[in-house]
Amino acid sequence: MPFLKRLGYFLVGLSIGLIFLAFFLRKKTDETGTEFCYFPNCRVLKELRSKPMRTDPALTVPIDTLLIQELLREGSVNFNASDTKASPCKLYRIEYETEGYEMNITLENCQEYTLLKAYDRE
Repeated sequence: MPFLKRLGYFLVGLSIGLIFLAFFLRKKTDETGTEFCYFPNCRVLKELRSKPMRTDPALTVPIDTLLIQELLREGSVNFNASDTKASPCKLYRIEYETEGYEMNITLENCQEYTLLKAYDRE
């Protein structure tokens, strides 16, 4: 059997297998609520969402908790403005931009909780 014919069979089988794999993994993800976070941004946001959220008493602006939740799902961590080596709590700057507004928050990631330090909506 020529090489190109074998390569064609291999690619057809591989594509069918990938389609089935994607279908089953999507179904498992939807049923169990699991996420596959491999990139640093996703891992940080997932860790911040997993802990109870506290607010710094010095914050005087009204806080929209729904926007905070959306930001912790869809935002991006600015690692240049963050202090990931701080002790005892790491400091993260998260930015989110959508139609009409831009939002930035600063969070401290402590061992037992997440502390909202700054909230800026433009």
